[in-house]
Amino acid sequence: MPDYLDDLRLAHVLADAADAATMERFKALDLKVETKPDMTPVSEADKAAEELIRGHLARARPRDAVLGEEYGVEGTGPRRWIIDPIDGTKNYVRGVPVWATLISLMEAGEGGYQPVVGLASAPALGRRWWAVKDHGAFTGRSLTSASRLQVSQVSALSDASFAYSSLSGWEEQGRLDGFLDLTREVWRTRAYGDFWPYMMVAEGSVDICAEPELSLWDMAAPAIIVTEAGGTFTGLDGRHGPNSGNAAASNGRLHDELLGYLNQRY
Repeated sequence: MPDYLDDLRLAHVLADAADAATMERFKALDLKVETKPDMTPVSEADKAAEELIRGHLARARPRDAVLGEEYGVEGTGPRRWIIDPIDGTKNYVRGVPVWATLISLMEAGEGGYQPVVGLASAPALGRRWWAVKDHGAFTGRSLTSASRLQVSQVSALSDASFAYSSLSGWEEQGRLDGFLDLTREVWRTRAYGDFWPYMMVAEGSVDICAEPELSLWDMAAPAIIVTEAGGTFTGLDGRHGPNSGNAAASNGRLHDELLGYLNQRY
């Protein structure tokens, strides 16, 4: 069985390059921002970071396929790198430091592609998280300076911290009532948004989080980081992994209750 540790080392090299590029343009007064067809913003830094990562992968892993948010899919085969050059572009363009480059390697297997390596690098926060299948999840400045991630042991919703991004998506899907019922049941709610709640689930500072609509590049890296930290990552349909178009993540103990509330229909 492959251990994917060489791929993890490569992911760190890719993230180092992306961090340098994105931080150079963060808070730049002349940053160019466009609107994509889905009405979400994309900056010149998003495009530059993805191009940089793709260039590295073309040299280091020429046989692997690549799927990125800005430039789509390239190549075929059982191994596919998934890239979100800046997860949290709206924060990035407004100077909010909560954004990250997400890099994951997915491999074909039973039930389709599943992540085997995942990394989230948030240079403006000075934080990085990563995981490899069957090797655990970690956070730190580098591979040699890291601490292991472990989800919380909270077992009652009344003691749980719940993180989310916004209310509008839940309302659009007819899930708002169940969402609000959940917020009334838990100890604490916070709308941190984007990649960060999943990292906090993995490190045990948040117990549950969910989003009603996401793309694969938003979820591939967080999915393996959460699960390798001992948590559970599924779609709202309960299917394990990042392939459902939405996400629910937890410390595992609260997962069934989380899904129960978010799947309520009135």
